[in-house]
Amino acid sequence: MLQSILNDVKREFSYGNMVTRIIIVNIVVFIAINIFKLFLFISNGGQLPALYDQVLHFFCMSSEWPYFLTHPWGLITSMFLHEGFWHILWNMLFLYWFGRIVGDFIGNQRILPIYLLGGIAGAILFFASANLLPNMPIGRFALGASAGVMAIVVAAGAISPDYIMRLLFIGDVKLKYIVAVLVFLDLIVIPNGGNTGGHIAHLGGAFFGWFFVFQLRNGNDLSRPVNNIIDSISNFFKSLFSGETRRKPKVAYRNPNRKEQVKARRQRSSSSRGQAASDSSKQEGHQEKLDAILDKIKQSGYESLSAEEKEFLFNASKK
Repeated sequence: MLQSILNDVKREFSYGNMVTRIIIVNIVVFIAINIFKLFLFISNGGQLPALYDQVLHFFCMSSEWPYFLTHPWGLITSMFLHEGFWHILWNMLFLYWFGRIVGDFIGNQRILPIYLLGGIAGAILFFASANLLPNMPIGRFALGASAGVMAIVVAAGAISPDYIMRLLFIGDVKLKYIVAVLVFLDLIVIPNGGNTGGHIAHLGGAFFGWFFVFQLRNGNDLSRPVNNIIDSISNFFKSLFSGETRRKPKVAYRNPNRKEQVKARRQRSSSSRGQAASDSSKQEGHQEKLDAILDKIKQSGYESLSAEEKEFLFNASKK
């Protein structure tokens, strides 16, 4: 059974969209940290040793300068770290609900950059508040995906404010009202002292979600440099493990059949121009169908789409 579960997880991570991959990483880390906690609890005679907090805080975002300077990776690792079940459950549900909307409208390739940059924005606001407002009970450490998820939530609301979501016991509600309520709840909880640092981080992520869409509408795609960095890191490790780190020596030679090959390429080029015109016509038809589906979502909601339209939209978001 365990092997079957692992195979399912590997398949979903390999072929699923970015929302699915982020959820899988968060769940795997959650399971690992709680198994580690259980092991320490049992091995220490029913009490948690100080080692657990040391390991947990090693990956958290700290509000203290000395700790942050020696543990800068917490800026990233903290947004994939959850300790409590309800904490990760609600974060992943919101990520799934709203991330699907963002991916459908502006593309799957922008999900991870919004999540990462929103989490970083939340961590920076958490750090700044703790140091600029010392009397506020913010706390020493922050963890969880909430800031990144709030960036996704607000981005969805900014992209399509009139998108309809069906809520249990309430019915159809426009997305802009759901987002407004969530942001308002974070604001009013801050003076009450309940997880103040967490709610401040949520607001940082929420602001970035709006800012991302604002910049995108003005022609500035903030996801592009993030994706370039991720691709560079990915390609580096692929070449490292495939043993292709060395450059192969270049060999120059003269091709005795060069004239004949140039003539053949010109003939192929002439025939390919006709094919390019046909492909251009197909691309225009594809774009018209995509625009029609997006208009239908805006007017009637995602659930009004047929199975064929949903599949078409899902495939288009991956391109």
